[in-house]
Amino acid sequence: MTEDIGTEPTSSIRLAVNGTLYELEVPDRKLLSDVLRQDLELTGTHVGCEHGVCGACTVQLDGEPVRSCLMFAVTAQGHEITTVEGIGDDPENPSDVQQAFIDCHGLQCGFCTPGFVTTIDAYIDENPNPTEEEAREAVSGNLCRCTGYQNIVSAVCRAAELRAEGASQ
Repeated sequence: MTEDIGTEPTSSIRLAVNGTLYELEVPDRKLLSDVLRQDLELTGTHVGCEHGVCGACTVQLDGEPVRSCLMFAVTAQGHEITTVEGIGDDPENPSDVQQAFIDCHGLQCGFCTPGFVTTIDAYIDENPNPTEEEAREAVSGNLCRCTGYQNIVSAVCRAAELRAEGASQ
């Protein structure tokens, strides 16, 4: 840790993000969401409420959804971080969850979509055959102001179908 009088304490950290190791010098209090967006230019992670309520900033930490706006970047060392870019960054070949959003018209403005994608991607690994009620519960921690959620719930079920089809091929 480096600390100068009158300046904010910083730390040298190593972050594993989407399979790439990054070495950074960051202020100790810098949030993971800010490091992802500002330092690593992974702007798919959106910041909405900045209080962990909306879910737009959700990323996966060792495969589990977490709110990156509530986590200091220094605490993410030693963990694998997956952002929406790590789930699918090829418009010609979307991930199963992204394809399900397309198929089910699960997005409108798109601001909340990255948080939903990272949440649903992890959820389908945990529950590969969700009911509609389970799908609704799985996305209940993410807010969307545009869709009314029904198409997002449908996308959860469709993503499970697509993942199962991909696994059987």
